Amino acid sequence: QVQLVESGGGLVQAGGSLSVSCAASGSIFSINTMGWYRQAPGKQRGLVATITSGGSTIYAESVKGRFTISRDNAKNTVYLQMNSLKPEDTAVYYCNVGAKTYPGSPSKTYWGQGTQVTVSS
Repeated sequence: QVQLVESGGGLVQAGGSLSVSCAASGSIFSINTMGWYRQAPGKQRGLVATITSGGSTIYAESVKGRFTISRDNAKNTVYLQMNSLKPEDTAVYYCNVGAKTYPGSPSKTYWGQGTQVTVSS
């Protein structure tokens, strides 16, 4: 199948920057959309940003202008650069990938294990 390994995250003061990355490996034929979601304590998991294989992006309104999603298709890796961080950005960030494991197979969604981002005020 497909494995996702996330890295980055951590603790930063408000106004600071952090980056997270997610590398996909395993039985991969193709990857379409890659993205990041986050879940704060007591809240539902929600979209942060997504990027297609062609580079089209979607951002949550709350992060527009502060976060940048990018990907390296050769490395099957997606990145999230987070600038001007706010305490309300504190959450567990999850990588999300839509991938096919062989030609003609349906695209399935895979999730990373999550990485903690904490922004102190």
